[in-house]
Amino acid sequence: MGLAAPDSARTSLIVTACLLLALGPNSASRAQQSSRDARYPAHWWTPIDDPKKPEWEILPQEAGPGEVILSKRNELGLLSNFAPTPFVFHGKKYASLEGFWQMMKYPGGPNDPRAKFPGLEWKYTRDQVAQMVSFEANKAGALASENMTKMGITWVSFEGKRFEYKPAVPGEHYKLIVEATWEKVKQNPEVKKVLLSTGDLTLKPDHHQEPNAPVAWHYYEILMRIRAELQKRR
Repeated sequence: MGLAAPDSARTSLIVTACLLLALGPNSASRAQQSSRDARYPAHWWTPIDDPKKPEWEILPQEAGPGEVILSKRNELGLLSNFAPTPFVFHGKKYASLEGFWQMMKYPGGPNDPRAKFPGLEWKYTRDQVAQMVSFEANKAGALASENMTKMGITWVSFEGKRFEYKPAVPGEHYKLIVEATWEKVKQNPEVKKVLLSTGDLTLKPDHHQEPNAPVAWHYYEILMRIRAELQKRR
């Protein structure tokens, strides 16, 4: 009788293994997906097999327990800074948070030292970048970062005020990003709806971030704080 339980367990394991083999190599992923919280759409975790996946991307199936990836492959992509979610901030309209973010690297006018630095080319104006979205805005920011390196500066600006772009301690830049994110959520009903639909899930980025990135880069954490405040108000 003492051997009955182990034999039964081994039999169960063999049966399970046979079932997994019969279901195919993606069965483990499907089993994980089926165990997700039924309160949320299953497609948020649907495994994606994309041979053209860019190196920066974190796929939906890479989420851990209680987590969800803010993937641009589904409606959660609305929460990305890249999303075309226009909002008005301090009286000016921005096409996306990414456009707002990257335009701060550009000269604010002809008297801005960035505009007068010899040998630099600014491919876009500050206003043009403010109306960009997605990878276009991101690439415009990358060009500006190259100019900042040539100038030897580490600051950006907003409304004429300069502040560090990557401060050791959260400062003015972080404050502006939080305020702008709030406006994006408040002024775009669908964004607010999607954010609240994530309930108590831990939001995770869909891209690999640079080591020791400043907290302003953690847009998913900013969104969770906004979500918690919205839930309290409800």
